[in-house]
Amino acid sequence: MGKSGERFQKVYSQGVISMMEIWVDTVTGVNYLFHRDGNAAGFTPLLRSDGKPVITAPEGPEL
Repeated sequence: MGKSGERFQKVYSQGVISMMEIWVDTVTGVNYLFHRDGNAAGFTPLLRSDGKPVITAPEGPEL
């Protein structure tokens, strides 16, 4: 799991009211896009141009 023991880690954030964030699943490495605009929000896998999910390699063990 991530450094803080959480399953998901936020790696990018943009905006305040209309907000976009990228989260990484620390177990699978899959990246997710979260978008919120007012009261509406969505969370979906971030996809490459070939339709496969963007995967971040897991970090090695902390020394």
